[in-house]
Amino acid sequence: MNTAANNRIALSAVLITLNADKQIAKALESLQFCADLVVVDSNSTDDTIEIAQKFGARVVQQDWLGFGPQKQFAVTQATYDWVLCLDADERATPELERSIRAVMQQAEQGLLPVDVAGFDMPRCNFFLGRYLRHGEGYPDYSRRLFNRKMANWSNDAVHEKVECTIPDTRFEKLEGDLLHESAESLESYLTKQNRYTSIQAQHLAAHGRWPGLGKLMLSPVVRFIKFYLVRKGFLDGWPGLVHIAIGCFNSFMKYAKTRELMQQKREC
Repeated sequence: MNTAANNRIALSAVLITLNADKQIAKALESLQFCADLVVVDSNSTDDTIEIAQKFGARVVQQDWLGFGPQKQFAVTQATYDWVLCLDADERATPELERSIRAVMQQAEQGLLPVDVAGFDMPRCNFFLGRYLRHGEGYPDYSRRLFNRKMANWSNDAVHEKVECTIPDTRFEKLEGDLLHESAESLESYLTKQNRYTSIQAQHLAAHGRWPGLGKLMLSPVVRFIKFYLVRKGFLDGWPGLVHIAIGCFNSFMKYAKTRELMQQKREC
């Protein structure tokens, strides 16, 4: 244990959780190279907190704010300015750890270019019993490692993203996969996607973005061509087909729900 502690680097790993006791252990185990582990929990009723503390994480309670604001709150709780943000069902591979160690060593020695705000990493999604290696399932670059003085999470309630806060700064890419190992069933995945499209539609409607019939009809077709054919999602077998089919349906439903909401407003 002392050897592992001595090998830790000056980096804060932050996670947000809610009843994640079936997943969080593997995530925190993969982050033991970080000197600071922070878990921001939204009043879990399972063993999430106990497991987090077992792996040496500081647990902070915060009522749910929405994905973007919740993750940004978690970043503010970090000890170090360089933060690595993971979800409870994600884990860093040894290859990714080596890449992170290398760039953090550069940062510590002042060798990192001053305009680099952070790094994107390839995320590999586990879906229907298989890691997706093509289509929209891979490399699925995700922006998770950044300097909080130069970037932060957006305020989006869903599909949040890390954005630069300093002009003329940029993100580079890391090698090594971030594994997304969601064990949810297809039914629960569809339920979550239905919720996400509703949140997206509310956002679009609130900004008065009325989607035309062309966008409604063509967006799923363009998505299918791009990810299933051009980016070879068909090589991922039937899980790849199901994954893109749901993605295309989500694209259609997002705009359909937006039109419904805006029509309701017009009729009021």
